[in-house]
Amino acid sequence: MPTEVILPKVDMDMATGQISRWFAEEGAKVKKGDVLFEIETDKAAMEIDAPASGTLRNVTGKERVDIPVGEPVAWIYADDEVYAPISPLVGEMSAKPTEGGAVPPTSHSVAPPSGLPAISSTRGEISQSQGPARATPLARRLAREANLDLSAIAGSGPRGRVVRADVEAAVAGKGAAASAQPAAEIPAELPSAPAPAPKPMSDDQVLKLFAEGSYELVPHDNMRKTIARRLVEAKSTIPHFYLTLDCELDALLALRTQLNAAAPMRKTDKGEAPAYKLSVNDMVIKAMAMALMAVPDANASWTDSAMVKHKHADVGVAVSIPGGLITPIIRHADEKTLSVISNEMKDLASRARSRKLKPEEYQGGTTAVSNLGMFGIKDFAAVINPPHATILAVGAGEERAVVKKGEIRIATVMSVTLSTDHRAVDGALGAELLGAFKRLIENPMGMLV
Repeated sequence: MPTEVILPKVDMDMATGQISRWFAEEGAKVKKGDVLFEIETDKAAMEIDAPASGTLRNVTGKERVDIPVGEPVAWIYADDEVYAPISPLVGEMSAKPTEGGAVPPTSHSVAPPSGLPAISSTRGEISQSQGPARATPLARRLAREANLDLSAIAGSGPRGRVVRADVEAAVAGKGAAASAQPAAEIPAELPSAPAPAPKPMSDDQVLKLFAEGSYELVPHDNMRKTIARRLVEAKSTIPHFYLTLDCELDALLALRTQLNAAAPMRKTDKGEAPAYKLSVNDMVIKAMAMALMAVPDANASWTDSAMVKHKHADVGVAVSIPGGLITPIIRHADEKTLSVISNEMKDLASRARSRKLKPEEYQGGTTAVSNLGMFGIKDFAAVINPPHATILAVGAGEERAVVKKGEIRIATVMSVTLSTDHRAVDGALGAELLGAFKRLIENPMGMLV
């Protein structure tokens, strides 16, 4: 039986992916473990190996086209197997994207190589089996609240998955059917349906506001689509609140200068260089990690069934990359020295910009830091990145007049804003966490012991 090569799920949020390039062509001899193609997700580019040895046939996955996760993109035939061509090419079924950027399935079935059962492209399932309805968690909840049978709803998501839009359409159809009944047939105590959420302006409505020829359209890539979806999800499902305070940096800047001056030299390809070079952001990461360990109740994530209390502080750090941003994670930052954090952060940021991070290097984490101080931004509020319950927005350090014991003096001051998930971190707890952070920043020797 030929071995199916599918587009794998390499990111927990991944619904579709793009093949950026094939390393093997139709009819090529491949060995198990050979690199077949490179997959491009919203966050990284990863090489996918051949799952078996043989001849690569039926290469249906096209380059630079959105392909649903789990979709076959090629088949590998052993030397003793009979080749049977299939069609159509993945990515040519439809050009109209659905929710999450997936290519909607068509109603026809794709004939697989001989010896395999037929697969329906509408639901992405083997035709002989009828398992439980595939649906997103949100779609399941909406269907349950509306007393709808998921198996009776046609899914428009990847591999026939039922998505929110499908359930909303079914609810609207149910309401229209109910309104068509005579008044005497409608029960007297029908629960009132919640008001529908306001819909954003359509593409046509937006474009009508601008003169034709005064703009150009740049299609969204996977990264931009995912950032937009996750930001809307975060702001609409997480009750944010914000705490801001000022931290004096003079002691931290003096310690940083001393530590960098004491860095040993090491030989590199470019000659001798210091073993480390600390930045203010490296010290902010360390301070945030230690503050979370000092206030462990704030080192948490919210789930509907329980509060997830973390035993270590894994700090995600926002890194700007072409077309968007990504948050590589410093694992166990509370246990690492400043020099280790500094060197690890430089490596992660470099590989993030070249989109070479592994999923485990940017997924998860217990909090995050976003620093716009290098752009001269005084203060701002960041959006929480689930499953985190907090994110620290760091502004620029600048000289300001401060009053101490009735006297005015000049100090280098940095404003920070903590965004918190009010379900997991209450106001007093957030204030305690931010206070612990401030103490470490203003007394930085505490980060060395």
